[in-house]
Amino acid sequence: MTAKYSEYEFRTQPWFDQDNFQGFNQAIPMKTMVICCFDPRAAEVPQIVSEHFGDEVYPGQNVLDEHGNKIGHTRTLFTVYCAGGRAASALQSIATMDYLFNVQKVVVVHHSFCGATGFRPDQLIDRYRDCHHADISAMFDHDSLAIMNFEDSLRHDIKLLRETAAVPSRVQLYGFFYEMNKGELIEVVRDLPA
Repeated sequence: MTAKYSEYEFRTQPWFDQDNFQGFNQAIPMKTMVICCFDPRAAEVPQIVSEHFGDEVYPGQNVLDEHGNKIGHTRTLFTVYCAGGRAASALQSIATMDYLFNVQKVVVVHHSFCGATGFRPDQLIDRYRDCHHADISAMFDHDSLAIMNFEDSLRHDIKLLRETAAVPSRVQLYGFFYEMNKGELIEVVRDLPA
């Protein structure tokens, strides 16, 4: 018995060979992941990063077949939005991105006046315990729960990415501070493979 909507899964298509999958880069040329905060005041971060590198396509457009079906896209950069733009929240997305698209760059961006600068990690943990009667202290990387100092948080995130098995060693890593009121993107840390 097929599950509802199974006809929309790649693995159920007669032409799709899951055991010899080579990635989707021929349909969508993704190469760069941007990790940034979900704060709507900094929504322009992906476009600013794209312009900074100069060889990225963002936002891009759909590629359609002769029947009008969406069979690809021209975008090379995609975004993972999470609280504070912290890298720990994006690890599974990086591993998936590499499997599907052979990621080349991961860019972490922290922005000015981020809500994650408004509390300490212990305050978040204590408030959650008090409000929800649950202990979340062991669930997350303590140093990734808040931003205590922008330079330190970016260095922490790039180090975390470099040291985890979820990020291939060939991937270029960048950490930027974005001053959203001036629209200024400042490189703070860069970690390129040898």
